[in-house]
Amino acid sequence: MFREDFRWGAASSAYQTEGTDPAGGCGKNVWDTFTEEGHIQDGTTAAIACDGYHRFHEDVLLMKQFGIQNYRFSLNWSRLIPEGTGKVNEKGIAYYKALLTDLRKNGITPFITLFHWEYPQALEDQGGWLNPDSGKWFAEYAAMVSENFSDDCCFFIPLNEPQCFCGLGNLSGDHAPGKKLQLKETFQLVHNVLKAQGMAVRELRAHAKQNLQIGLAPTCTVPIPETDSPEDIEAARERYFSVPDDPNRWTWNVPWFSDPVILGKYPVEGMQTYREYLPEITDADRELISCSPDFYGQNIYNGYTVRAGKNGKSETVPRKPGYPRTAAGWPITPECLYWGPRFLYERYHKPIYITENGMSCHDVVSLDGKVHDPNRIDFLHRYLSELKRAAEDGADIRGYFHWSLTDNFEWDKGYQERFGLIFIDYETQKRIPKDSASWYRDMMKTNGEMLSRRIDGKNEFV
Repeated sequence: MFREDFRWGAASSAYQTEGTDPAGGCGKNVWDTFTEEGHIQDGTTAAIACDGYHRFHEDVLLMKQFGIQNYRFSLNWSRLIPEGTGKVNEKGIAYYKALLTDLRKNGITPFITLFHWEYPQALEDQGGWLNPDSGKWFAEYAAMVSENFSDDCCFFIPLNEPQCFCGLGNLSGDHAPGKKLQLKETFQLVHNVLKAQGMAVRELRAHAKQNLQIGLAPTCTVPIPETDSPEDIEAARERYFSVPDDPNRWTWNVPWFSDPVILGKYPVEGMQTYREYLPEITDADRELISCSPDFYGQNIYNGYTVRAGKNGKSETVPRKPGYPRTAAGWPITPECLYWGPRFLYERYHKPIYITENGMSCHDVVSLDGKVHDPNRIDFLHRYLSELKRAAEDGADIRGYFHWSLTDNFEWDKGYQERFGLIFIDYETQKRIPKDSASWYRDMMKTNGEMLSRRIDGKNEFV
């Protein structure tokens, strides 16, 4: 079973939900520029999104109604410091203070992410994360956050999915700021990002008004062993903590972003594979990056199957024809919530939170005025049953956050994908809880007891 103090919750991000009130004093960030340049697939912007800036009270009451007692959300750096450094926007401080007060009054524990890709455009114009001063900028921001919000929140995550904003934003150019840097530059950028995270953790703790719990929230697809044989399990474990041979996809790995933070050094394999691209890495850098997080959050959505090959290396097992997929085309692989947490806990020995997991469905308002999403319920039942199995097999699983609380602006896809427990009519901003919200409430009440149990090597659904 899950721990008695297991934290069930839902997640969101600032840019995807808040919208921008012209009177709110928010500065411009890289995603504002990216949308203006026409890179969003459906031609939309996040100018209104879910109008969370004005409707957060309604969303907090919905969380209370459906038993969500933990809420992970991000702060918009540009809303708080419009130019990225210097003068603070007091209206931004007041907005997040009001949200935190509302959460506290309704018995909901906040988990604050400092950076969920809302990078100030003014700093991007100075080189962004590639600028040697980027760590100082982020540390200044972190100090301000701790001074203003650590009395109302004790859980903080500095960075969300560095694999994405570094790789998709600065290597492939698919996300904001849309750059395609040279490989050597991307390694320097990631090194700066990890140093910035270390500096931010120090500032959060130095200015804290209570004891803080500070964690990570990286991501990566999970290798799933084809069988339970020791050889296949080891093949999957080896793959999970390896680095890609293709340097153009190098950011998609676990150890480069986690080993130096928790183990104090970059992975040996990566240092060898990527040696021609590496920046100077000093002992002082290693000490700064190794910031001793209190917990390890991981965003996990899917996986792929591997087995032990005849040559002693892992090999990918092709997906079966017609394999199940979400509306976004992502494979449905519940076992990733067993093997991912298990492997991560074995390597890093930190309490594990699933900081994001969920699926996009083809959600519509039915003739009865409701949103019926049986596919999402089935998805959650299968995935959470595997997470429960990981907990029962010894992984220290502390919490789970469903992505997302509401439908929202899904980055370069615009409003084409719906991940929420709550449906958003973007024309009217009407909120409609989906059937999955009720299912999630009932499951949380039992702390997962209603989930399937493992019998004879298979999950039996009850």
